[in-house]
Amino acid sequence: METKHDSVLLSEAIDSLAVAPSDIVVDATLGGAGHFRALMGKLGSNGMLVGIDADGDAVGRAKQAEASVRAETGSRARVLIAHDNFRNLANILDDAGIETIDKALFDLGWSSFHLSSGRGFSFKTEEPLLMTYGEPGEGVETAADIVNTAPEETLADIFFTYGEERFSRQIAKSIARQRKQVQIITTGDLVRAIAAGTPSWYQHRRIHPATKVFQALRIAVNDELGALREGLTAALSRLSVGGRVAVITFHSIEDRIVKTMLRDAVQEGQGSLVTKKPLVPSSREQSANPRSRSAKLRVFERSESLPKAAHVRINNVFSYL
Repeated sequence: METKHDSVLLSEAIDSLAVAPSDIVVDATLGGAGHFRALMGKLGSNGMLVGIDADGDAVGRAKQAEASVRAETGSRARVLIAHDNFRNLANILDDAGIETIDKALFDLGWSSFHLSSGRGFSFKTEEPLLMTYGEPGEGVETAADIVNTAPEETLADIFFTYGEERFSRQIAKSIARQRKQVQIITTGDLVRAIAAGTPSWYQHRRIHPATKVFQALRIAVNDELGALREGLTAALSRLSVGGRVAVITFHSIEDRIVKTMLRDAVQEGQGSLVTKKPLVPSSREQSANPRSRSAKLRVFERSESLPKAAHVRINNVFSYL
């Protein structure tokens, strides 16, 4: 069965960015390439689209989308697709000789393709417990590495901080007890350890009891919050006057980071929020795609040139978040 991915807040994100044909645009998270395709369609021959993703499969989908758009529309937009983490945005732009950008989009949701990647993102199927966005290689830490080697207290902190899991300590204790007998190497192993560490009523709610632990491990394995801080800081520091950055978040932890970073940029006098409150999916989109229900779109617009000193200030302000 072919995997289908629906880009969340597609029209709202594209409209909010107000892309001009000659813009230099960054799609920091290629994913299913839905936003990438729409952004490319807005650009003319003088425009440029920089697409980034740490997942090689997402890079492949973007290349297919590029070819499709060119065939369908005759687009002559310049395109650069980087197989990299968006935390390295500054280096990617430097390597391409790009000093400033006009628009940037960060879609922080993980696509439906990840659920079918076989890398352990889904607790509904028996898979190796990896949770890496790309294929794991030598020296790459996986979710299995964390659950089998991290101290019990560290596991509890990960589950509570990144997953806001109320039974974080009980689950960590259950995992520590389980791994003494046999290593936890599959998603099923982890789900059973979570079940053993939570009360029975917790396992019969609308939300699966493993949801928050899987979220927390995914964030930890890929250092998603650190990458977000670095990537968004780079985008803000490279933004041209009148340029915009749009960020789509899906859970409260990353949304708090984005909200704080954009608020601090506003308070520094560098720009303003395009909307006072974040945009959310319509009831129609939520009905068609239940995963979109938690999505929030925040958009920042640069109104002043960013002095060199302000680059340092932004890095200082955001480094502690």
